[in-house]
Parts: sequence; structure tokens; C-alpha cells
Amino acid sequence: MTWQPAPADPWVRDVNRGAVPLLSDEYGPPLDADDLLGEARARTGLDDFGDFDGGGFEEPLRVLVHALETEGRLNLLGRYEVRQQILRLLEVRLQLARHLREDPGVLDEPVTAPLFVTGAPRTGTSILHALLSRDPANRVPESWEFLRPVPPPDPATRDTDPRIALVDRELRLTAMIAPGFDAMHERGARMPKECISAQAIAFRSEDFPGKFRVPSYAAWLASCDMGPAYRAHRVVLQILQRRTGADRRWVLKAPPHLGTLDALFAAYPDARVAVTHRDPLKVLGSLGSLLATIHATHSDDVDAPELASTQVDFYADVLARYTALRRAGKVDTAVFHDSHYADFLTDPLGTVEALYAHFGRPLDDGARAAMAAYLADRPRGKHGAHSYALGDFGLDADALRSRFADYQAYFAVPEEGGRA
Repeated sequence: MTWQPAPADPWVRDVNRGAVPLLSDEYGPPLDADDLLGEARARTGLDDFGDFDGGGFEEPLRVLVHALETEGRLNLLGRYEVRQQILRLLEVRLQLARHLREDPGVLDEPVTAPLFVTGAPRTGTSILHALLSRDPANRVPESWEFLRPVPPPDPATRDTDPRIALVDRELRLTAMIAPGFDAMHERGARMPKECISAQAIAFRSEDFPGKFRVPSYAAWLASCDMGPAYRAHRVVLQILQRRTGADRRWVLKAPPHLGTLDALFAAYPDARVAVTHRDPLKVLGSLGSLLATIHATHSDDVDAPELASTQVDFYADVLARYTALRRAGKVDTAVFHDSHYADFLTDPLGTVEALYAHFGRPLDDGARAAMAAYLADRPRGKHGAHSYALGDFGLDADALRSRFADYQAYFAVPEEGGRA
């Protein structure tokens, strides 16, 4: 049996088949990079997109737009969403460039020893990131901050900033279009946000292949210099802490960091990295289901086996390279902390305590109590069950087990029972 999306609401089907002429006229025409650049300038009244990331954003923008048009198989809502995302990113670039001209001291803001949570998707990175956010000594970027970072948040109005309500409305659209999405991945304006959203400002981000069918862009991304993405990411952190201070430690998260560690350490030489591990068969089944559901909000023609195969290749390479890096013994092991998803499920606070101890940081009673309260309020499956099977994506368990055997053996990743 091949994966099939859950039935869409009637209004979604009506919009995508062109039953709302106003939307069809507005968002039906092809995407054009020059038109998008011009519209962003017109919306903001600004003209300078800046070079704060030092890599040039127009080439990846044009590669992305071409891929969306020639490969994306976009439906009307997909065209709407990607158009709004690109325009938002271009507007943020314009606003960042203006802010840096007005306040160049932002670039002197220290970002000291940030902690990056990474690992393959569906290995517990999100829940670990959320738990770490409960420690008042840590600062975790919230969705609204990464999506709309300018102007810098003001401590006096941070909890009532109008951008919070705006981003909540934007995020609700995906949940409305994709039945069951909340059971796979909870989202909200005040929830922790992945770094790929900040890296997207440089148009060098796994955020785009995660949402849209863009194989030529993904190939370009795999071979590009990711330095600009991390420089843009750092500028966003500096902007966010400009008025709130740098006294708390940034705790950041994104699975793709594991494949771009050289660029990460170039931007953050004193970074620390927490890597989560899980049975790859469980990872790939869950990831295939999540990404297929996301892609189905933007396209009526999702090839689930193709999508899953792409992710298998991507993370087989990422995990093999990380295994080789650790096996070679050429990196300071104190920089990395490895943990298992199975251990986290059994003892989440113990996993956090081990992470803190490894990096020489205290976990005080207040932070521990806040983490325990967070876990008590979010029992597993609170937003519904997430079911998936490898066979739905054309994946063979024995072949996958063989392909990831070296990784599993080196990091002693246990196999998980039950249906994969």
C-alpha cells in the first residue's frame, strides 16, 4: 500500500481546483524571481537587501524559484504559501539591512557558547529543545522571533508583541489544510523554532525541500557553501538579543546542522552540540509520513516513495559522515554530547541532567521543576497518534537495517520493536 494523504476539507479542494477566481487570478500565475524582488521592495519602501551574510542570496533564490516552477507540482494553496514565504524572507532581508545601517553595533553583540541540538529528525530533538527552553538560564528562539526578527524584541512588550498574533495566524493555515498535522509536529508562535527558518533568509536552507518538491534546488544546496546561512543566522541572534541582553545562553535546534558542522563551527567556534540518536527505521517511517503530509498541503501530486528515498539518501550520508568524524578522533569529544531517544523516553530529566553535566553546567531545582511540569502537561500523544509504516513509502526494513548498520553499531543505537 502506498501512502495517501488524509482527505482535505471541501474548502481546500475548492480553492485548489480554482473555484475562487480572485485567489486563482492573484496566485495562479508563475512565480518570477524579479517580480518577487520588486514586490518586496514595493511593500517595504526599501531597496537594499544587504550583504550581511556575505554570500549573495539571489543565486539560490533564482535556483529555488526555477525549481518550484519546473518541479514543484504546486497547487494553488502551495503557490500562495511559497509566495508569501519568499516575500516575507525578502522583506526581512530588507529590514535587517536597514537596521544594521542604523545600528551597526548589532554585529558586535556576543553570541557565547551556544548549544545546538541536532540529530536525524524524529529522534526527540524537538522535545529536548522544548525542555531546555524551560530553564531560565537558556534562551530559545520562539517562532515569531525567527520568522519576523525586526525590530528587535523589546523586553517591555515582548509578551504582547503584535507579531505573535500575526505568526500564529500564519502557522494555523498549515494545520487547517493538513488534517492530522498537529499529531506529528506541534507548532505555535511562542513555541521553539528551528534554525532552518533563520537560515532561509540567505535562501540556503533545508526548509524549502522539507516543504516543496524542489530536487534541483536540493542538489544545489547540497554542494553550496553554507557559510552565508550561518552568518545570516548569527545576525538574527544578534538582533534578537540587542535589547534583551546576552546574559542567557542560546539553545538552538535543527536536524540539518549535523550535516553542516564545519560551517556551524566557523560561525560559532565555541559552540556545543547535543546529538540525539534513534533507530533509523523508526526515524525514516515517521519522517516520511511527516514530510509527505507537509508536501501534500502544497501539491496534489505527492510521490511519497520518491520523497522517502530522497530522505534515506540524505540522512544515510549525514549519519555516515558524523560517524566517521567521531570515529576519526580528530574532534574534541567534550564539544559533543550523544543521547538515545529510548533513554529519553524512559528518563527525560535524567537525559537532560547528563547533558548538563557533560557540558559542565548546573541544573538547578527551579529549572528541573519547570521541566517536570512541562512534561506532565504534555503526555505523549496529547495531540493524537501518529501512525506510519515503511511499506507505505516503498522502503524495505532489511535494506535500511543494512545501510545504517555501521552508524547503529558505533553509537550503540538500539532497535525499537513494533511496526516500523
